[in-house]
Amino acid sequence: MQIKVKISIVKKPSIRLMGPGPLRLLEEIRKHKSINQATKSMNLSYVKALNMLNRLEKGLGRKMLVRKRGGSERGGTQLTPYAEKYIERFVRLEESVNRFAQSEFQQFQKELQKEKENERS
Repeated sequence: MQIKVKISIVKKPSIRLMGPGPLRLLEEIRKHKSINQATKSMNLSYVKALNMLNRLEKGLGRKMLVRKRGGSERGGTQLTPYAEKYIERFVRLEESVNRFAQSEFQQFQKELQKEKENERS
């Protein structure tokens, strides 16, 4: 068994800025250089994606995307250098929290096993 932890960064209790969904969206935008193509690859509505991105940028007070209008030939979207660093640091945070949670879960399981063994005695 193992434990799975999902990390979300929230502003106020009800405004989720960053988590697995926005992270994947940013990674797909990086890959496709297009919000539209990213949403298609995720089977996500374009409007929902824009809402996620706008909420993230507003909550952080920083631009995450450089958008060029003009369709597939001339347009496109790229992540800002800040967005690249933000993703990198968020992924490191997730990894660190998951390592800690797994360690704590292993300790939890050991304690339960000890109790089980003590009950048999």
